[in-house]
Amino acid sequence: MTSITSKAIWIIERNSERRLTLTAVAKACGVSRSHLAYAFGEATGLSVMRYLRARRLSDAARALSRGAPDILAVALDAGYGSHEAFTRAFREQFGMTPEAVRHRRSLIGLSVLNPMEMKAEAKIRLEPPTLVAGEAMRVVGLSEHCSWESTIKIPAQWQRFMPYAGGIADRLDRMPLGLTHAADDEGQFEYMCGVEVARFGENSSELRQLDIPRRTYAVFQHRGHIAAVRETYFAIWNRALLELGRTVADAPVIERHNPTFDPCTGEGGIAIAIPLAA
Repeated sequence: MTSITSKAIWIIERNSERRLTLTAVAKACGVSRSHLAYAFGEATGLSVMRYLRARRLSDAARALSRGAPDILAVALDAGYGSHEAFTRAFREQFGMTPEAVRHRRSLIGLSVLNPMEMKAEAKIRLEPPTLVAGEAMRVVGLSEHCSWESTIKIPAQWQRFMPYAGGIADRLDRMPLGLTHAADDEGQFEYMCGVEVARFGENSSELRQLDIPRRTYAVFQHRGHIAAVRETYFAIWNRALLELGRTVADAPVIERHNPTFDPCTGEGGIAIAIPLAA
């Protein structure tokens, strides 16, 4: 089965002249916006729109390096409505202006992005998910902005959170949770390290409260080291959910440490609960 990420890359490359959005690409892939955002981010480390923008700016850089006479025409081809907007995005991507690239007639030193080719898609074998009717939950935890490029910071976030965990008011005697939610077009999302509570009480101002309503989840098991969890996520978002034939809800994805999980070694596994639409 072709992965969702491979489909999305094909759609982006085939429709480079169109003003694509995350919604449009997701619709062409036959999945929701949040499903595509997670699938693409786990597979590439980039958001869909960051990849699209980098590809179009890379094509623009190539045209300029060949001496394109009209920078505005190049800007319009790349999807920008003005010379100023194009220059701002180009400088942010490459660290120099379009005029400078055209003047020197070279791509040396520019990190241009070529079309991604998903040659080595993860072939990890997943156990069939368990469909679980999840109860409503109240979670208190440390929530921080994250992106697909900065997920390496999540272990340090857990380290900062754990000193708070034991003192959280009305904490239930359950394993800690990791929650990922609110992924946007640019691949920014919230990641929360938290614990369940019976009720919301007085806690540190640095901690956030989150109400999660009851819903059905597809629960997958990651048995290996926690450092390899992205391989499991790749398989979940790009293949397993398609095979399950259920629509993913726009709601938090929940990671729950297994009772055997050892934070010192990263071994012991986690359960990954994907929210499903009714």
